[in-house]
Amino acid sequence: MAQTSAEQMRQWQGPAILSFGFRPFFLFGALWAAGAMVLWIMALSGALDLPSRFDAVTWHAHAFLFGYLGAVIAGFLLTAVPNWTGRLPVVGWYLGGLFALWAAGRVAVTFSAHLPAGVAAAVDLAFPILLGAVILREIVAGKNWRNLVVLMMLGVFTLANLLFHLENARGVYAAQGIGLRLGVATVLMMIGVIGGRIVPSFTRNWLVKAGHDARPAPPMQRLDKAVLLLSALALGLWVALPEDRLSGAALIVMGALQAVRLARWQGARTAAEPLVLILHAAYGLIPLGALLMGIAILGLYDAASAQHVWMSGAMGLMTMAVMSRATLGHTGQALHAGAGTVAIYGALFGSVLVRALGGVWPEQTLYEAAGALWIVGFAGFAALYGPALLRYRKGA
Repeated sequence: MAQTSAEQMRQWQGPAILSFGFRPFFLFGALWAAGAMVLWIMALSGALDLPSRFDAVTWHAHAFLFGYLGAVIAGFLLTAVPNWTGRLPVVGWYLGGLFALWAAGRVAVTFSAHLPAGVAAAVDLAFPILLGAVILREIVAGKNWRNLVVLMMLGVFTLANLLFHLENARGVYAAQGIGLRLGVATVLMMIGVIGGRIVPSFTRNWLVKAGHDARPAPPMQRLDKAVLLLSALALGLWVALPEDRLSGAALIVMGALQAVRLARWQGARTAAEPLVLILHAAYGLIPLGALLMGIAILGLYDAASAQHVWMSGAMGLMTMAVMSRATLGHTGQALHAGAGTVAIYGALFGSVLVRALGGVWPEQTLYEAAGALWIVGFAGFAALYGPALLRYRKGA
């Protein structure tokens, strides 16, 4: 007789953290986000010389984009794919092996100056390649062809990581290279596709429960598909031609269209529940980042600050929102943001705001303050949600 996911997890008698994919990757992803920022602030102030083949700025960019986000993507997919396919989740030592490979990548990249050339890249890339193989196996076995697009985006994300390593090996400044831009663009498209499903869905559920008559536009209608297609084209132009005025104009159009898409999801009516409102706020940083990057290309703003609105903003805040909601739901807690959760959301949003101000007032103090707020946000997540991630659900 086929086992359910719950039966499969109950059969595992080892540490609770290996009983479902979101547990190790969300907890240690958050700890990495906080810890890597501590190292970055120390490197920025001159107090630390990182033992990496990457320069400090390049290491910082890689640690977040391919390190932290790699962990969250893994945690999300390993939790969502069983629901998509009806297949059993990856648990136990198989999950532990995947997690160990991710952790090995973080160590190898950070200490790559003490390793032979190419070793850190090989270790780092092994994780997303193996993760992709696991997801492909599940999608094919479950005949869940609809979600092959997510696997394709994971493949492009892995390619972007490879290009990042190759650029650095060739002496190119990878922190401003095509690998980084391709990685950023791919994650934005992931948020556009997956967020375009979950944000209106969760919003509708909450509005119904709260007794509101309003409803968000259903996901993936013609407008959504058109906005995603045009966003892919605009981001593709930016990846290939980051300083071309055509790219800037295309990003401004993308920002306007994404704002229209977001407005149809009734986010203004969710202020009473921060756990839902944060999804809309995070998604809203995609159009804002596109508008700011567009005007930066036109010479009216700082491109690095605009990129941070996407990376620390849309990506950091959206992943924080998804991690907190998924942890609450999968550990049997009420889907409500308490005071602590609101505080870590506020710290992260403050980090994004302070870093964006650096685009008009470039001061190292602002960068350090943004980093400190980021640390508060992710260390706060680990402190608040870590106990639930480390323990079995009551009654399970």
